[in-house]
Amino acid sequence: MRYLVFFLAVFAYMSIQAQEASFSLELRPLAINEFGGIQSFSYGQADGKILIIGGRLDGLHRRQPWASFDIDGHNTELIVIDPESGEKWTRSLDGLSSSIQEQLSSTNMEFYQEGDFLYCLGGYGYSASQSNHTTYPYLTAVDVPGVVEAITKDQEIAGYFRQIEELAFQVTGGKLKKIEDVYHLLGGQKFIGRYNPMGPDHGPGFIQDYTNSIRRFTLEDDGLNISIQLLESYEDRANLHRRDYNAEPQIMPDGSEGITMFSGVFREDVDWPFLTSVDVREEGYTHNDSFKQKFNHYHCPVPMYSVEANMMFNVFFGGIARYYEEDGMIVRDDDVPFVKTIALVMRDKDGNMKEEKLPIEMPGYLGAGAEFIAHPNLLTYSNGVIDYDLLGNDTVLLGYILGGINSSDRNIFFINNGEESTASNALYEVMLVKNSLTSTSAESSDLFDLKIRSEYNGAYNVGYRLTKSTNVEAILSDMTGRLIKSFHLGHQLPGTHFLELRAGLFDGSGIYVLKLATDNEEISKQFFVSN
Repeated sequence: MRYLVFFLAVFAYMSIQAQEASFSLELRPLAINEFGGIQSFSYGQADGKILIIGGRLDGLHRRQPWASFDIDGHNTELIVIDPESGEKWTRSLDGLSSSIQEQLSSTNMEFYQEGDFLYCLGGYGYSASQSNHTTYPYLTAVDVPGVVEAITKDQEIAGYFRQIEELAFQVTGGKLKKIEDVYHLLGGQKFIGRYNPMGPDHGPGFIQDYTNSIRRFTLEDDGLNISIQLLESYEDRANLHRRDYNAEPQIMPDGSEGITMFSGVFREDVDWPFLTSVDVREEGYTHNDSFKQKFNHYHCPVPMYSVEANMMFNVFFGGIARYYEEDGMIVRDDDVPFVKTIALVMRDKDGNMKEEKLPIEMPGYLGAGAEFIAHPNLLTYSNGVIDYDLLGNDTVLLGYILGGINSSDRNIFFINNGEESTASNALYEVMLVKNSLTSTSAESSDLFDLKIRSEYNGAYNVGYRLTKSTNVEAILSDMTGRLIKSFHLGHQLPGTHFLELRAGLFDGSGIYVLKLATDNEEISKQFFVSN
């Protein structure tokens, strides 16, 4: 296959025993047979294939109420694509119940895949049963492997969908994430009626209620019955008044799982995006007003974490933003245009966040309404964050950027007649090339390539390489320095050696430290354990 390759160099300087790390990214366009484009959709994965549900088949919504979010733009098919083969399969939603058909043809649903099941919440679209545009109060569970197999083999699909009604899920434009066993429905709004730029009380009128909240719940699913328990929600009109934005899983500096809500529209005092972020943890949330994100507000990020550096990387691709760079100058545009910017937001071991515009741009005004879909074979933390340290030093396929809005120019909203943008049919491979960590004392070292990998049974496999015969000792401790176990490994010959750290050694989730000591030197490595 012939690739048009866009090179992206990212240099992240880390204080890791006088080591420096860097990586580069490449975008490689792929072609899907007869794929017409999609934006603001939901997706699940199974057997190397991507199941696309809902979304819009057209571009940016129009300002005229009679044309905004029109019925013809609804995606009323289930779409399966295979990125490797370029094949595409479709199946109409006909045959499903009317409430499932209506919800699964809506746009901006919140969604999350847990194992085989994709959970789709809310979403906005036209309801024939209500003769109006509305936000749906449903959760629909989709058996992704079952649906994918049925569509690709031309079988019945009705048995792979289940739906329950819950008014707390009547939300569109929010995000659905998990921390440990608790789901978090973050931000969003309830919108009923058709968009009207003159406001809710003019012309056809509409209802628009931001949730201003993080709604928390647990979900039990035995494959037949779905049970929801609503937990205490967080309400904050000043800081959670957000929709159509990025919310990404994170590994926090203390090793715990979390979520960061990046940007979002619109502030109550003015029609501008938030530049601040919100960090969500198991015990609550905090508003971070010391960090201002300028370059990417909506909506296609890649989250990666390095436990060695205790650093979180979030790469954002294009979208919509209030700021962009032109001729070396940062331009503020209060009309919040489409942008081509690719930027990196880093969080260091002290929790400090920094944004850097990268020296390459998207090949067009792309990214808004798109999704980054991680490759299923990647090693990730339990919340889906990519394990940067285990990516290796070769070229690695991180995943795909799929669909979104393809705009013809930066500012089209006020002149939009439906021809200035389209739903993108683009599919890009996102490739990462990571340079090796290099040490100033490497030439005199007799201990190399210390790697720690998690195993399916909860154990951790340690691998390392010796360049000469030496005595070896391994010492496992927690982040406080408390000794957990010493391993006297004796005199070992040059070559590759392995050590298993059994699951029973660890007291719970968190960051642990393994130190290897030879006759001449010692080396330490942090790693994250998730129980």
